[in-house]
Amino acid sequence: MKATDLTSGKELAREVAVAETFLSRLKGLLGKKELPPGEALWIKPCSSVHSFGMKFPIDVVFLDRDMRVVAVARELKPGRVSAPRSRARSVLELPAGAIDSATTDIGNRIEIA
Repeated sequence: MKATDLTSGKELAREVAVAETFLSRLKGLLGKKELPPGEALWIKPCSSVHSFGMKFPIDVVFLDRDMRVVAVARELKPGRVSAPRSRARSVLELPAGAIDSATTDIGNRIEIA
């Protein structure tokens, strides 16, 4: 699957993995040395993330049920927790800098297919 910002028309990721079981959501990106450009992890359901045990910063896009961006966290550093977003139903974890590269902002619509 790939993730595209339909509002800006730009690609966020070419390879999107999905974490939708308890264990896969719990593990997330833990154990990875990096999140290469073009890759992402879509966690659902989810309204907050942490980066404890991670070795690299990530960008996080918080999505509502209609796949609209309700919040973003740029370059979430290791050992941090994002604020919970009450309207978020899923999150897309991306390499640091991906949000700015795709000019993704609150209100944009994202397609993951």
